[in-house]
Amino acid sequence: MAHKFVGQRTSRMEGPDKVTGAARYAADYVLPGMAWGRILRSPYPHARIVRIDTAAARALPGVYAVVTGKDFPYYAGRAIRDHAVLAVGTVRFVGDRVAAVAAQTRDIAEQALSLIEVEYEELPAVFDVDTALAPGAPRVHEQPKSYAGAFTHPQEPDLPNVCAYMRWQHGELDAGFAAADRVFEHTFRTPTEHHGYIEPHAVLARVDTDGRAEVWASNKSPYMLRAQLAACFGVEPATIKLHNLHIGGDFGGKGSQMEAPVAYLLAREAGRPVKLVMSYTEELMAANARHAARIDIKTGVRSDGTITAMQVDLKFNGGAYGAYKPLPSLNLHGADQAASCYRVPAIDIHSTVVYTNTIPGGHMRSPGCPQTMFAVEAQFDLIARALGMDPAAFRLKNVLREGDASPTGVQWPTVRAAETLQAALRESGYHERRGKEPNVGFGIAMYERGVVGGDSSCRIELATDGKITVLLPIGDPGQGTFTAVQQFVAEALGMPPAQVGIRIADTDGLPFDFGVGGCRTTYAIGQTVMNAVAALREKLAPIAAAALGCDAQALTWQRGRAIGNGRDIDLVDLAARADGPLAAQVYEKLGLFPDNADTNFTAQVAEVEVDAETGQVRVRRITSAHDVGTIVNPEAHQGQIEGGTLMGLGFALMSEHRMEDGQPLALHLGDYKIPCIADIPQLKTVLLERAEGPGPFNCGPIAEAANVPAPAAIANAVADAIGAPIMQLPVSAERVYGLLQATRRPQAA
Repeated sequence: MAHKFVGQRTSRMEGPDKVTGAARYAADYVLPGMAWGRILRSPYPHARIVRIDTAAARALPGVYAVVTGKDFPYYAGRAIRDHAVLAVGTVRFVGDRVAAVAAQTRDIAEQALSLIEVEYEELPAVFDVDTALAPGAPRVHEQPKSYAGAFTHPQEPDLPNVCAYMRWQHGELDAGFAAADRVFEHTFRTPTEHHGYIEPHAVLARVDTDGRAEVWASNKSPYMLRAQLAACFGVEPATIKLHNLHIGGDFGGKGSQMEAPVAYLLAREAGRPVKLVMSYTEELMAANARHAARIDIKTGVRSDGTITAMQVDLKFNGGAYGAYKPLPSLNLHGADQAASCYRVPAIDIHSTVVYTNTIPGGHMRSPGCPQTMFAVEAQFDLIARALGMDPAAFRLKNVLREGDASPTGVQWPTVRAAETLQAALRESGYHERRGKEPNVGFGIAMYERGVVGGDSSCRIELATDGKITVLLPIGDPGQGTFTAVQQFVAEALGMPPAQVGIRIADTDGLPFDFGVGGCRTTYAIGQTVMNAVAALREKLAPIAAAALGCDAQALTWQRGRAIGNGRDIDLVDLAARADGPLAAQVYEKLGLFPDNADTNFTAQVAEVEVDAETGQVRVRRITSAHDVGTIVNPEAHQGQIEGGTLMGLGFALMSEHRMEDGQPLALHLGDYKIPCIADIPQLKTVLLERAEGPGPFNCGPIAEAANVPAPAAIANAVADAIGAPIMQLPVSAERVYGLLQATRRPQAA
């Protein structure tokens, strides 16, 4: 049956507030008597705090509180609580928090910071995974497994500075390599990357004398933040209320506690509300970034290109703390998706997150996936060329077909990897146009993505005038969840979307919810909302049965109308017959990784042109083919694809957060490069729709589908254009120029 509202172009319901400035973000909130907080940060990557003198800062007029880790040794984290709210004896990266001040104005707070005297004793530091894991390396943490929430895998290697380790195995690895005619081994590297969101982290906290607290934060998971603050300060979660706010961009970076514990501590000690807003210099110095990675891959193949076995060893630079990763026991989940679009009979994946004296790593869109997919897809091109095969032919030979299991043994109900790849090749003109122009190359990459669950809640309210309000436990960072929910409810109840309103609840207003992220929101919130609609219908059933003169069990519902006894009644009439407003509240305990959930495939083909004299790369076109379920809102759906593709383009070509001896070299967005409108290539999307999907009305994931394969596709296209392998991201003009010069040098006799 065709849908009336689901699948239609609908304007974003939160759009008018955002474009007119009516939407309020964390930095916009002001409370009476509010103080400004500022943080003193370490200038050293690793040092012992020998002495800290705050007397002059405390004596400055207008200063309400000065706090240090010596006086308040609290530790915070999403899962591993290994980051002191303020350094307790040791700083571990440039930008680490040393002391904090609350003052009448921001200028006074800055002046107070300048009056704090700190004496440091520098310590040996490690900045990359190779150095950090070497025997005898300086320890970033003396006893990393002693922290609350620390995770130890039984097969974890006995090496220094291991933050977290996971391993996935399937099939007979030795037999797989023994069956190979050739074995290829390569090492790939990817950089640290900042999210590039417009809104920096901001938080306002108030702690009353009775211990009750309120927090306004740019955080996409308020219930999780409440739990993190409660664990940090040893209080009950019920004593803290998190206000759910608009978020000015997230991309995974707004899921951590960031400076909320500092604001809470300052507010408690100052006896008044305190607001902290990070400057973008602080963002680039201290906010949780995408992990840099080293990926070693060993792959066995037969002479005809059939893959027989793979061994993948991923080492992620976790930075100074694990506090910004939500699931240390799962490591970075991109690791277990290595080669997941292809038939690999035997695989062994090792994933290690490593402590270093650099910016703490956190989750960024599809954590671990772009790094992993770049390495796998880049090696596939190298193998194909060594075998004299077209890279497309190599993939088509090994891509999953209906009935195949993934390399780690997952059996999805539907597998459309081959069809998706073929669509991308066809629509990009790969076979007709590749090799026809000098310095022009084509590259291919794939990715598969399912949904994530996690507990969710909502409340649906029916007013006597027939209007619906849905109370949700999340904000909308920009992905369009509110509009999707509006369309779901409108479709289910047969009413115009304009009659469905959305209201955001604070953490006192609804039960627990996991928050935004991981392709879970439309799936999890959507299911919960649809169950709330069903619960509301149950409350309406006796009213409808009385009006229609039939038994409530005999009722059927179609497009919001109750049907019985040969007659029907609409929602507005039912609402008018009720004694007053009706409401239904639902809390769903959804599995974090749904059982037997399907996955959806993406294939991308990038076309690039390389200036042979300068190494400058211009991306001409990216073709994205997506295996999708029901598209709820075509405009929002396409926006996710194009936005993700451009984020992937940034990771491929420019978004490298470079550091020198632990010091970030770019401390404002004039130096740190992200794509701008001039970088946007022609974008072509191919949608392979199917009537299957885990969410309401058979919708599926899309948000993270495009940003993951794009870097690999672009890198492979550059390698195709210049005839030299790309082993490292980003593919900057300088790096490409160096590769071009190397290929032009005469070979030694």
